[in-house]
Amino acid sequence: MKLLISPICIEEARIAFRGGCDIVDIKNVAEGSLGAQPPWVTEAIVSELAPLGATVSVALGDLPNKPGTAGLAAYAAARLGVHYIKAGLYGATNYSDALAMMASVTRSIRMVRKDILAVACGYADYRRFGGVPCDELVDAAGEAGADVVMVDTAVKDGKTLFDALRVDEIQRFVERGHEAGMMVALAGSIGLDHIETLCAIGPDIIGVRGAVCDGSDRRKQMSVRRIQELALRLRERSGAAAPVPMAQAACAAAN
Repeated sequence: MKLLISPICIEEARIAFRGGCDIVDIKNVAEGSLGAQPPWVTEAIVSELAPLGATVSVALGDLPNKPGTAGLAAYAAARLGVHYIKAGLYGATNYSDALAMMASVTRSIRMVRKDILAVACGYADYRRFGGVPCDELVDAAGEAGADVVMVDTAVKDGKTLFDALRVDEIQRFVERGHEAGMMVALAGSIGLDHIETLCAIGPDIIGVRGAVCDGSDRRKQMSVRRIQELALRLRERSGAAAPVPMAQAACAAAN
């Protein structure tokens, strides 16, 4: 499993990279679960960290059910040199909505580069606001040609992925995503105490923010120590090799 960590600024992006995350995921928590940063923030992070070997993803926002808006946002993000683009399908309420939005996103990304991974992101707590159900999300993502299907939690009130979905529902989501030929990512207030269960479920990527911030508060500063602890725990449990430290060392020396 890869560890995705979501900084909100270049200073936190440096911390995440030095801490040993696999994917530096740029988002803006002030604008929601998958809030988007302005393009200049993404450009600054990519310009500094990508040459050091960082893999960078960017969130487009908790998008309304407007495929044209989603597509234009995806096209712009694809021109910033990122490796993953995450579209939060917040406004989708069913398969048709999700398909229209994600088809626009993937087509727009491919207009710029073929090697950027398109991430269809729904919400584990979809029942709380009438979002698209997880099974329909997987079907729409696969039909739209997404590379990754993901769930996060939209409502950040302390409830986790495991409060929103039962373990068997999460397992089904992962299995159906894999059967459709996509990688699967899980997020939603994930902490150290969830690692064992996640390793048993077997997603390709787990995403965190609050777990690696001071006081486990997603609104506070990230901690290198917390990132290192989580990365080590994850790699011990999943059997993954630790990343080559040259790039992290170079980043630390430069800052």
